[in-house]
Amino acid sequence: MAEERKQPPQPSAPQQQSLAEYLTYVRGMKRMTLREVEEASNGEISNAYLSQLEKGHISKPSPNILHALSEVYGISYERLMEKAGYIVAASGADRRTGTTKHGRAATFAAENLTTEEEEELLKYLAFLRSQSKGRKK
Repeated sequence: MAEERKQPPQPSAPQQQSLAEYLTYVRGMKRMTLREVEEASNGEISNAYLSQLEKGHISKPSPNILHALSEVYGISYERLMEKAGYIVAASGADRRTGTTKHGRAATFAAENLTTEEEEELLKYLAFLRSQSKGRKK
């Protein structure tokens, strides 16, 4: 009998989520079980450890774990580092227009991006980078 896929709840507004909520959200969007993440990471991240991360019992995993998760999920390593508190989110004013821009992706946009647009742009950039890695081999 096939293992039933129990999907985690999928909260909205990824920008405002804690690391635990964000990891739960991303895994849900990828439709992966805890065991599938463990397998995809070649055992680098145990399903038990990921469960502890998603429940918020571990709030600051090592950068190596965050990097492995970014590879498995195809998401921004920098975003995970921000959510874990290792680095501060990039933001500031655009000197040319005097408007405030947020995040790294917004730096190159002609107009401010919504948080949802920026999140999608960063996901797409991670996807493009993962595709280019495969071509270089």
